[in-house]
Amino acid sequence: MVVISSAELRGNMKKYLDIARKEQVLIQRGNNETFVLTAQQNPVEYDLARAVTVDEVIAKVREGLAEMFEKKEAGIVK
Repeated sequence: MVVISSAELRGNMKKYLDIARKEQVLIQRGNNETFVLTAQQNPVEYDLARAVTVDEVIAKVREGLAEMFEKKEAGIVK
């Protein structure tokens, strides 16, 4: 891991973006703020891996509605 200041990043952006392809770059800004610069490989695949299908959404909505009606019938929810 490489640790740099925000001023160093501004002055050598290309250098640190290239380094971030291989390792994390820790950016210190003032005394209280720290950021991590890392490369993200193929963000589309990452987003698709986190995605849910319409069928999954419908199933969760049905579960939630069933739970809500059960609570209402039990007098827990008005």
